Amino acid sequence: MSQTQYLRKINLIVADKNGNGLDLSQFRIVFDVKLSDSQTPNTAKVRVYNLSQTVASQIQQEFTSITLQAGYESNFGTIFAGSIKQVIYGSENNVDTFIDISAGDGDVPFNYSFVSKSLSAGANQADIVTASLAPMQDNGIGLGYVDDTDSQNLPRCKVMYGMSRDYLRKSAINTNTNWSIQAGNYQSVKQTGVLPNQAVVLNSKSGLVYTPNQTNDGIIAQCLLNPNIKIASAVQINQNDIQLELIQDQPASGSTQASTPSPIAADGFYRVLVAEHTGDTRGNDWYTTITGLSMDKTSPSGSQVAQNG
Repeated sequence: MSQTQYLRKINLIVADKNGNGLDLSQFRIVFDVKLSDSQTPNTAKVRVYNLSQTVASQIQQEFTSITLQAGYESNFGTIFAGSIKQVIYGSENNVDTFIDISAGDGDVPFNYSFVSKSLSAGANQADIVTASLAPMQDNGIGLGYVDDTDSQNLPRCKVMYGMSRDYLRKSAINTNTNWSIQAGNYQSVKQTGVLPNQAVVLNSKSGLVYTPNQTNDGIIAQCLLNPNIKIASAVQINQNDIQLELIQDQPASGSTQASTPSPIAADGFYRVLVAEHTGDTRGNDWYTTITGLSMDKTSPSGSQVAQNG
């Protein structure tokens, strides 16, 4: 095990609407964070054990946001930041009590931001995105990485009246991009692109556990918890480390199509579509599980890969 996976570290802060925070990092914490580029809010479920009844009630009544950082001493960062949707107080047995916190990333701006604006002739998709984002930014959304997109100017004026998220979805289709909210920030990346950060190398020395698997949905791999793995970031996995999936010539029960495994990247680079961070500060879980798609346009189709493998 390399030093980047030595000594776990966690930081859990809940805060009220005025920004006054409460640090819960010293308690036992179990978490499950699910991230994706599916244009719907990311989610987190966090269980904190053995808080006093007074503190638990305060969190239920007063606190509105949560920030969760996790990783290792030399590999540590934010894996979730969002708004608290629900807090439940309960007990597992006669000794251990807990609170369950359910949270969403950008939940309120996503569900309630409404745009009402007219754009003059000559506007482009960037202008549409800017107009759509304005109400979201008023509701607290920040601006993250946004890919440059070339688009034609509109031949006539455009009246925008509706949910911001709907206009962002249409613009993403027109520009071949994927947009999502990550850690409270709007992010837009080309469907064939990645974030401009260095690729995370996954192998046995850098924290890869078990064998990555080729599936219809992408390459699924699990590693020791790594906050550097972001949605639309790049990971590198050796081609020989991946377990290939056997092609099914006949459709599975209830399906109309035969199995088509996701392509294996000859260069080993994959774009992260889904990432799930799970952990238990008093247990064994401390993992990141990703689903990625090949970024190598020269890679053969899934069927060719399986046949050659």
